[in-house]
Amino acid sequence: MYRRGLGRRQIAELVKAAPATVGYHLGIARKTDPGLQAEHQVAAGRKPSKVTVQGLERMQQLLAFVQETGRYPSRHSGTKSERTLAAWLQRRRQEARTGALPPTFRDGLAVLPAWQTAPRAEADESRWLERLQALARYRATGHEWPRHKASVSGEEHELGVWLHSQRYKLRNGELNSEKTDMLDSNLPGWRVGRKRGRRPLIDG
Repeated sequence: MYRRGLGRRQIAELVKAAPATVGYHLGIARKTDPGLQAEHQVAAGRKPSKVTVQGLERMQQLLAFVQETGRYPSRHSGTKSERTLAAWLQRRRQEARTGALPPTFRDGLAVLPAWQTAPRAEADESRWLERLQALARYRATGHEWPRHKASVSGEEHELGVWLHSQRYKLRNGELNSEKTDMLDSNLPGWRVGRKRGRRPLIDG
């Protein structure tokens, strides 16, 4: 059914199973059959992207880069050529996840170890954005700024530790301008946090 273009929810309705259960089994099937996702995309009307001469050149440049340096290119590199390769690789990873990666690229990149796995830096960026969004939701529900003290637990403590870390990095010049701007726009007042007031005097 998946090869014919049906989605997870459609299959779940037909077989009377939970979408999560269907998704679990599809995940296993995609790992054992690399061509399954591509067949699904084509059947669903979403064809793999085209292979261009420039794309083939980029792939060869990427293979040479990894062979020479022993690592994958970084989007934060100081050289434009490396950033270009990193952006190209990121697009191929996205295509691989959606099944739109052309077989030519799939076969060519297969010689690279775990090329579909995002590098640590990219994973760290993803986690940073997740924390930002979680804190924005936390504040939107009316909560005060989270505390990072050991006496605090649960979500407040996790978000509090993360926020404390961002303030520390800002004070020490370790927080880049892009992240600073995102914090400023999504969490106004994050730099200051809770306002400290005087405790009321007790008579006597």
